Amino acid sequence: MRLRDKVALITGGGSGIGEATARRFAAEGAVVAVADLNQAGAEGVAAAIRQAGGRAHAITADVAREDDVRAMLKATHAEFGALHILMNNAAIFVDNDVEGTTEAEWDRIMNINVKSLFWTCKYAMPYLKQTKGVILNIASMVGVHAQPHSIAYCTSKGAVIAFTKALALDCAGFGIRANTLCPASVTTPLMNYFIDLQPDPEAMRASVAARHPLGYISSPEEMANAALFLVSDEASFVTGIELYADGGGTLGYKTA
Repeated sequence: MRLRDKVALITGGGSGIGEATARRFAAEGAVVAVADLNQAGAEGVAAAIRQAGGRAHAITADVAREDDVRAMLKATHAEFGALHILMNNAAIFVDNDVEGTTEAEWDRIMNINVKSLFWTCKYAMPYLKQTKGVILNIASMVGVHAQPHSIAYCTSKGAVIAFTKALALDCAGFGIRANTLCPASVTTPLMNYFIDLQPDPEAMRASVAARHPLGYISSPEEMANAALFLVSDEASFVTGIELYADGGGTLGYKTA
């Protein structure tokens, strides 16, 4: 088991990539704190892990709120006695261009997708210094390669990539690694939300699949496998990178 006796905290762990990764980490021997704003989602994932023979604890938290983040980290340490892995996965999406995006939408996506990383990493650092732990931030290939009608989301994910590179330099001296995972399209609730907003969702789904040279939309489990590598000792000399798990999308990603 690659994560035996490691303690992992995953935000946005109640569904999608977060859920798949929580299950994968647990299967590899980690004990997992599943944090999500959706209490039922977090509790459901934690219960499923326990039913499969693993250890997990559900935490309800709004990662855009400083007090919630501090409480989330304290609860994780109180429950399991350590923190080895912090995975920042919680995110939202806004479907709009620069003229259509409101200030409230802009601020909300920046608070959840970017500012939350500042809070989690800031308050996790004392715990991670004790374990020489690892941070994994989930960005997106559109943080570099962009897509239309997603200006706030693309900006937020570009910020995640830059934040992680700077963070990797700041914490390397403590033996802490920090990396970014950049998926393309993944069959998550967030992706389904985007597709359902379109005039013809099924046509959009087919179009999105065709944008990837491998010809399909990836699964959360595929992203969990990539996340596992980055947080495991197999990546012990890997820090400050963005790993594109994108089905070849960055080789020639088509947006229409």
